[in-house]
Amino acid sequence: MSEALEAQQRLQAVARDPRAYLEQWRQAHPGGKVIGALPMNFPREIAYAAGVLPVIVQDDQKPVTEGRALLAEFYCGYTRNLADQAATGRFDMYDALFMADHCIQLIGSADIVRAVTPQPVFFGMLISSLSDSWAGAKIAEMMGEFRSELERFSGRTIEDHELRASIVAYNKDRQLLRRIFDDRSAGSAVHSPTQLQDYVVSSMVMDPVEHHRLLEAAVSEPASRDRDARVRVHLSGHLCHAPRRELLEVIEDSGALVVDDDLYTGRRYLSTDVDESLDPLDAIGKWYAQRNVNIPCPTRVQHDADWDEYLVEATRSSGAEAVIHLMPKFCEPHMLFYPELRKSLEAAGIPQLLIETEHEGIPLEAFRTRVEALVELTLRKRPVHV
Repeated sequence: MSEALEAQQRLQAVARDPRAYLEQWRQAHPGGKVIGALPMNFPREIAYAAGVLPVIVQDDQKPVTEGRALLAEFYCGYTRNLADQAATGRFDMYDALFMADHCIQLIGSADIVRAVTPQPVFFGMLISSLSDSWAGAKIAEMMGEFRSELERFSGRTIEDHELRASIVAYNKDRQLLRRIFDDRSAGSAVHSPTQLQDYVVSSMVMDPVEHHRLLEAAVSEPASRDRDARVRVHLSGHLCHAPRRELLEVIEDSGALVVDDDLYTGRRYLSTDVDESLDPLDAIGKWYAQRNVNIPCPTRVQHDADWDEYLVEATRSSGAEAVIHLMPKFCEPHMLFYPELRKSLEAAGIPQLLIETEHEGIPLEAFRTRVEALVELTLRKRPVHV
């Protein structure tokens, strides 16, 4: 087995079974602490600087059982899955839970987690109105609270040089991931959408230095630049958890080639580095605000950043010919913003398809038919070369 294939398989294993990785990590770090971080903007750099391993909590795709009695059915599948993980003891791999963000449904699930788990849960609410004159000060205040809370939790003071080293480690890993995504947009189809998702999800779980070393090995073989004749599509949505891998496979099996995305477990998560030239805590605050400029989120209010404008421009930049919206059922921020996305893409003449996903299962063959129809429509729009 080649080194690249072995590294790819290791990253896939971590992405699909975080618990096994954490068990191995604890064996290698006796007494080490692990926190579960809820999406979308938790500053992992602060936790890592405290000697804590911060793991972004994944939708483990198991059926929701006890969670059904804890959250209403109109909560999205990810938040109901979080409640179920907490209620059935699947959060026992974390020593504490930290939250830096919201939509309102995520707040509801975090309330359930706090009520049914013995671990401490810290609510750190980052300001969502980013155009106000006082936004910067409020962001800085919350980042300071994260630092203080993580110092109390870890029992150690976070020194600035440790925070800088943590920033460098996460930046380095993000930069390599972005390079792989940029290669995809430029024409490389070496790594499938499921592989790329595994690379990103594993980065959300692993120590960044270890992840970077494995990722370097996984992509060590040269990328092909052969132009693929399939319809180039941009995937948009899934703001805080991963779409099911089988859906990604169906999309490409139906004649589409994913060339870019703004998924949480994709380019959205990788979009922004922390400025290494600034005071480290100030830099992390600016990272939070800049992420919404680079890839806007409908849970934020910022007058000079709009998701619809970004989506049209990103589609043109990557040469994508169509957009597939992946909207989790009952995702209120996406549902409310979707009409603006649809209108902007229509005005730009970009074909699009809305697929509503669900935790409990998705009708893959029905989705296949709809994706095939989008592919056919898009092919008809291609210019005819005589």
